[in-house]
Amino acid sequence: MDGQNRQSIKLGLRVMVVKKEDQRSGNLTEGVVQKILTNSATHPHGIKVRLESGVVGRVKKILS
Repeated sequence: MDGQNRQSIKLGLRVMVVKKEDQRSGNLTEGVVQKILTNSATHPHGIKVRLESGVVGRVKKILS
């Protein structure tokens, strides 16, 4: 699953996000969704979320 649709992202879900400073390198950070920050239903670069660790980034992959 990808992170471009807001409806597929739920609080407490384990995801891989790319932080703003890692967009060039593509480094992904794993964490649990604490808050969904994007209001629109979809976003081409991924829905922006805040993880429980405090990291803010765009969802690239949803882990099962």
